Amino acid sequence: MIPRWSLWATAGGTAASAAALAWTELTLPAQPLISDYALVAGGLVPVLVGMLALAGACLSLAYGLVVADPARTAATRVLLLAGAAGLMLSAVFPTDPGSSQIGTLAGEIHRWAAAVVFTALPVAGWTFARGRAGAARWNAVRAMSVMAGLTLAAYLAAHPATVTSPLINGVAYYGPLERAVVLAEMVLLVTMAVAAAAGRRVSAHAAAAPAASVPAESTPAPSALGESAPAHSTPAGSAPAGSAPVGDASAEGASELAA
Repeated sequence: MIPRWSLWATAGGTAASAAALAWTELTLPAQPLISDYALVAGGLVPVLVGMLALAGACLSLAYGLVVADPARTAATRVLLLAGAAGLMLSAVFPTDPGSSQIGTLAGEIHRWAAAVVFTALPVAGWTFARGRAGAARWNAVRAMSVMAGLTLAAYLAAHPATVTSPLINGVAYYGPLERAVVLAEMVLLVTMAVAAAAGRRVSAHAAAAPAASVPAESTPAPSALGESAPAHSTPAGSAPAGSAPVGDASAEGASELAA
């Protein structure tokens, strides 16, 4: 379905975002959430690179779907664009420090933009695979969409801002759950791109198969007697149109000899 460059751009942007996330996790002091790394010395650049690279991956996949199948993927493209816009807004508007008791406008925009990203991408994967055949690539997209959605539900239940967090001691592990959501959605994006590219190859093979399977027309071989066509039988008592009966021809020949 999608062009090859769209596949590589989506995979490359996702890989760059994952590398930026790994860099912050390995080189910077541990933070509760990924966005908090932007508030640490040396963490702003990798956080921005990670968010913008993932936004570019969403945009490249959406554009590839426009080229390949604009009618069937309209809902998926809208959700991918919403995810890309949410990532860009999250990059532009920083989060509030965890110790802050008053939420700023920038912090609220960041939180709601992140909510759009986390919600839009699993739904985009599900709508992309909806109604498709039960091939392995579409089953993989469905499985990753469900996994990302379930991980998001667990993260929301554990987040300190929810009423369920004290019941399940969510403060202890809501940070790892947020990272699990991000990684699941990264894998989902790449899975969608691979499925779309594989669909393009399958369509090309299916179009070439009928032409290769049509057998060549065979010409009838001449018989051993050298006959090129079978003799047509004439019903008894009838003659072909335009020819005289055999009896009449013999009578005319006899009369001419007598004369």
